[in-house]
Order: sequence, then C-alpha cells, then structure tokens
Amino acid sequence: MFQQDLQAVGDSLALSALCGAIPLLTLFVLLGGLRLQAWRAGVLSLVVAILVAVVLFGMPVGQALLAGTEGAAFGFFPILWIVINAIWVYNLTVESGHFDVLRRSFEKVSADQRIQAIIIAFCFGALLEALAGFGTPVAITVVMMMALGFEPLKAAAVALIANTAPVAFGALATPIVTLATVTSGASDDPRLDVDTLGAMVGRQTPILAVVVPLVLVLVVDGARGLRRTWLPALVAGLAFGLAQFVAANYISVALADIVASLVSAAAVVLLLQVWSPREELRASAPGEPAPASGPAPGSATGPATGPATGPASGRGSRPASGSAPASVRVAVGTRPQVDSRGDVVRAYAPYAVIIAIFSITNITAVKEALAKEPWTYLFSWPGLEVLNPAGEAVATTNFTLNWLPAAGTLMIVAGAITALILRVSPATALRTYGRTYVELRSAIVTVMAVLALAYVMNLSGQTSSLAAWLAGAGGAFALISPVLGWIGVAVTGSDTSSNALFGGLQVQTASQAGLDPLLMAAANSSGGVLGKMVSPQNLAIAAAAVGMAGREGDLLRKVLLWSVVLLVVMCAIVGLQATPVLDWMVPG
Repeated sequence: MFQQDLQAVGDSLALSALCGAIPLLTLFVLLGGLRLQAWRAGVLSLVVAILVAVVLFGMPVGQALLAGTEGAAFGFFPILWIVINAIWVYNLTVESGHFDVLRRSFEKVSADQRIQAIIIAFCFGALLEALAGFGTPVAITVVMMMALGFEPLKAAAVALIANTAPVAFGALATPIVTLATVTSGASDDPRLDVDTLGAMVGRQTPILAVVVPLVLVLVVDGARGLRRTWLPALVAGLAFGLAQFVAANYISVALADIVASLVSAAAVVLLLQVWSPREELRASAPGEPAPASGPAPGSATGPATGPATGPASGRGSRPASGSAPASVRVAVGTRPQVDSRGDVVRAYAPYAVIIAIFSITNITAVKEALAKEPWTYLFSWPGLEVLNPAGEAVATTNFTLNWLPAAGTLMIVAGAITALILRVSPATALRTYGRTYVELRSAIVTVMAVLALAYVMNLSGQTSSLAAWLAGAGGAFALISPVLGWIGVAVTGSDTSSNALFGGLQVQTASQAGLDPLLMAAANSSGGVLGKMVSPQNLAIAAAAVGMAGREGDLLRKVLLWSVVLLVVMCAIVGLQATPVLDWMVPG
C-alpha cells in the first residue's frame, strides 16, 4: 500500500511541485522541441514519470507499474476501442465506394466554396469528430474539400479551424468520460460525473460554435466573403450551439455532437432553399484564369503551392499531381456524376444506423439494464492500493469494464449492419478491420502511453503536489485554467489526453483555491479544444493530406492567431462563470 505525500521532495511543496512537473516537461520538450514521434515521446515520458514516482515520491515500484498498467488499459478500453471501431466503419464506406457518393451529395447542396466549407468542414467534420475524433475529421474533410477545388493551404486551414467546437464531445464524448474518470478520485464533489461535466462543457463550447463558421467564411474569402455569406455562417453556428447545449444538458452527452452536427447541417440546407448568395465563389475550370485581385485581408488565401487532389479515395489518401485550382466568381459548366437514389441512401445509412443504436441504448431503462452484470463489471485493479494524503482510498484504482454498452462495442454492431447495407463481404469487412489496427498502430501506443503517464502522475501524488502549489494563484486560477487545457492539447493533439493529464490537477487546484471544481474541470476540456488546430499531430495530418508535408510551419502561421484569439474568449467566459456575473451557468 502507498500513501501520497504532497511534500515528498525535501519536505517542500514548491520543490515537490517542480519535480512533479518533470514528466510533463519531458513530454512537451520531446514533442514540441525535439519533434519526436508522438508514440516515442509518450513512452519515454512514461518511463520518466515512473522514475520520478519511485525515486522522488517514494512510490513502490510495483505500485507505480500497476498504476501505469491501469492507465494503459483505460487508454485502450474504452478510449481506443471507440476510435478503432469508428474508423473501421468509415473505412467500410471507402471500401464500398460510398464515401465518394457522400462527397458528391455535399457538392450538390451548394457550389459556393464558402458554404461548402461550412457544410463539410464544420457540420460534417463535427459528425466525424463525434464518431471518431483523434484527427479523423481533419484528414477526411481536407481530402473532400481538395476534391471540390479548394486551394491546398486554404483547405487545410479551414479543416483545422473547424475542428474546435465539437472536440470536447468527440468520439462519443470520450474526453468527457476520461475527465470524469480522472477527477472522480481527486475530489469528493458528486457533480464530477459524465453527465454533469458534459452539461458544464455544454455551457461553454456552444458559445464558440456561434463564432467558428463566421471565421471559416473569413478564411475562405476574407471580409468580402463574410459580408456576402454571414447569414448561413451565423445560422450554422447558432443551430449547432443551441443543439449542442440542449443535447449535452437534456438528451445525452455522448450524442451531443451528433445531434448538433445534424441540426446545423439541416438548418443550412433549409436556409439554402429560400436564400442564396448574390455572388458565388466557385473553383475555376481547367485552364481558366485566376482572378486578378489578391486575397482579401484576413483570409488564408494565397498562391496555390500544393498539388490538388482528384476524388477522395479514403483516409490518408495522397493528392494527385497538378496545379491547385484558383477561386473565381463564375459558374463552371461541368457535368457532375449522377448517383442513384439508392446509392445516396446507402452512403448516409452508416450514420443513421449509429444514431439509431446509440439512441436506443440511451433510453433510461435500457441504459440501466446494461449498467448491471453481466454486461458491466466494476472491480478494483488487482494489487493496486493507494491512499490520498488524508489516508482515504483513491477511487481511480477502480476499473469499469462495460464490455457490451461501451461505445466501441456498439460501433462494432453498427459496423456489421453497415457492411450488410453497403454489401461489403464478411471477408472484406474483416480485412478492413485488421487494416484499421495497422493504420492506427502509432496512435494506439501514443494514447495508451499518455494515459499510463497520467495515472502514474495522479496516483503517485505528482499531480496533487502541482495542484497544491498552483492553488497559490487563488481566484486568478480561473483565467489560467483554460490555458492549461490548451497547452495539453497543443502538445498531445488530443483533448482526451489533455484531460487525463490535467483533469485531476484542475480539480485539486480548484478545491484548494476556493473555486468550483466542476467549472475548472470543464474549463480544461473547453480550453483544450482551441489547442487542437495548432497541435503538431493535426498540423502534420492536414499538411500531408494537401501535399504540403514539411511545410507545417506555413500552416501554423495561418491558424495560430485564431487559436489564441478564441482561447482569450474562452478564458473570459470561464473567468466570468467563476464570478457572480455568470455563475448561474454552473450546474448546482
């Protein structure tokens, strides 16, 4: 048995906090400074965390290793279990050719690139984030926009900026699930569960959602485009924000982004039935001259520097050679491929199946039944015995194995039904499933290593020492809280990983600083979503998808300002929610 000591190093809180930060600093330096591969950085940082726990914080070797194994297990189940199976479902649509059908159906909604950016990058990207997350929306929407004629740099910037508001509820609310798990043992506040944390985040990120589509239009076509298409951008943002708030607070945290993305897309489509821009922004036809005017101020438009793609051919597909088309305000006389109604229905079917399955399992009676044995087991991690500084057992040593109601298991069911609908043979479906694991092998190691690192830090007392030291900031910590989440996502590329690293720290610091633990925990996730667009992993995904590998720095310069500006907005929101001005927004 091991008992945590906040002043384990030199009987000094400040020195203990400094030593407790060593694993995090190692991760940041390896990833951001030395640009080591994420999985290598994660594994090395985990080793450092174990050494710090054993040598400096006095944790027995066996307990430190057991803490790491529990974290790694949680990283695979339920987190990676969701991601792997969700991407498998997507790969089935690519294998059957229905992903191209889906792309063409989006193109028919509007030929205007500003509106396409809203529908594809924001609405459809949010749906992909809801189902898979972990960079999937950026990889897929970039390819789709390139296939529709977007300039490479512009397509990448749009995809990165759009991948913000939905991130906290990504992969069926995996970041929230992780946050609830790592904070439950850091405070005795009964509100630190998935539903209440999701509700709190659902009172922060919807405000961002209203702004993001307006930013996308500005990036695509500058101030001129914003004047011409502010209406669909505002409609998309308001519809998404309201739907995300309602779903997160009153329907289902896991379904928040699914509901929001569909409502937002439907709102834009309905608007286009009665409204259209006075002037459309379309891709030029082959051989057509580019417009004489340069990019509008504030836009991400620039010289076409990367190759353009042909039709999307799957996740991570490479662009074909050729020059990127310029954007002009003329109609293009092309003859689009005509898909049958049956093909279109089948292209949308996987998402309808997923929504139906999760809607059924979120019915109260069904949910309660699946939460019991033999479908769900709750047990203490074998051999792991940790007490907090007060001598009480730490709750995070308990592990929940909800093998049937787990979102990843339900995605397997959805995948099997999808294979039948798309007429994918069992052999092909199994081969695709195996290939999905191979594609994600680095991500699997990375996530498991980062979660193992978080568990070692939390259970050894490193996180507690950091929290006690940061509590010295008092009420000002409310303004710092979202920045910690932003740093965590900017470095790891994952809101889930950031919540695992800093969730316990946020709650413990809040308790000692006299702040609301629920608000600070949610602020970590909400602030983190804005670090997504500047994370090296996401930048690499976007750059590779548009044929600009090695030019991630150019792309970073296009999105960094937006990331910082929106982060300042989030800090202001959280700061006000910590005061009587907006404290009514925090669930009681």
